[in-house]
Amino acid sequence: MVRLSRAQTQEHNRARVLAAARSELAEHGFREARIDRIAERAELTRGAVYSNFPGKRALYFAVLAQEAERAADPRRPPTATTAGAALGDFARAWLAGLPPVLDDRRSASRLSRDLLPEIVADDQVNRPFAQLTSLGAIVLGMCLERLPPADRTGARMVRAAEIALTTLHGAGQLAAAAPGFGEPFAVIRACEHLAGLDLDDTWRPAHLPHVPPARPTDERWSPPAATDALRDEPADPGRDGVLAVLGLHRLSAVEEALRAAPPTATVTAALVTSDPGELGPLARLAVTDLRNCLRAAVAPSAWPRLRIVHDESGELAAAAGVSATSDATEQAVRIQAGRITARADGYGACHAAASA
Repeated sequence: MVRLSRAQTQEHNRARVLAAARSELAEHGFREARIDRIAERAELTRGAVYSNFPGKRALYFAVLAQEAERAADPRRPPTATTAGAALGDFARAWLAGLPPVLDDRRSASRLSRDLLPEIVADDQVNRPFAQLTSLGAIVLGMCLERLPPADRTGARMVRAAEIALTTLHGAGQLAAAAPGFGEPFAVIRACEHLAGLDLDDTWRPAHLPHVPPARPTDERWSPPAATDALRDEPADPGRDGVLAVLGLHRLSAVEEALRAAPPTATVTAALVTSDPGELGPLARLAVTDLRNCLRAAVAPSAWPRLRIVHDESGELAAAAGVSATSDATEQAVRIQAGRITARADGYGACHAAASA
């Protein structure tokens, strides 16, 4: 019999807890789920559950993130050639993840039904979720900007993406609260038409003229290996561009880096948090859901030059000289030829480093 290492045992127990929690949540829902029953299902102690997850909500977010990561890739590559068609395909992929109307309300397909109510109930969670949703709107909007029609060339489309996500989140909540209400195809058509609306959306952040320039420096850049969660592939943080270390309260600042960086530069966003046990899985869930819908809607060639790294351990941030992180962190460095050539921190750091 092969003896497992401590790390292997911990990973094995974590998998058992996640599997047990999935069954418990599907059967009882989030509010009625009990840690004692999860431990019993996993054939572990209550303490073993808490050694892997700080609480029931953290475990719930981890189960949902795992479900999103297991979701199948789209059967065919995206074919949309216009912004409107891409928004429609994005909405179609989103709505396809909702449970069927006649499905048992306690089935595994309804695991996510308690997600938004639980987020609404706690400021500690809803502020990061707001920023994660903003990040999704920025990525989707910048994809749309690279697609026709020609009369919208140069226009910012993040606001249209925000309205689409608002509509889709609302549809998701009604699917749980009022099964059968509304017509999914009408929601898809509405999202398609958002691309043609004049929403007076221009890029003009008021604070940029007051942002101090990045500080020139010359430091060796030796980053650890990392995974791009947006594409589910190696991130290659060593390439020329901008590394933005962003707490979960500052994610929308990534747009400043993307707008200011040179066309060939890559922007890598290292997501950090003061609560990796609970907010880490929430961030993974949000980015994975975004990735799954984007893959069905927009060809990779139209995706923004953004890499997203879940840096829950702070290893990538530390390599960039950011030793202390929190949900309010905003620090950025400019990377050229394997060196850190500029550094900025605080409000506006992303813009300062990208335009250095």
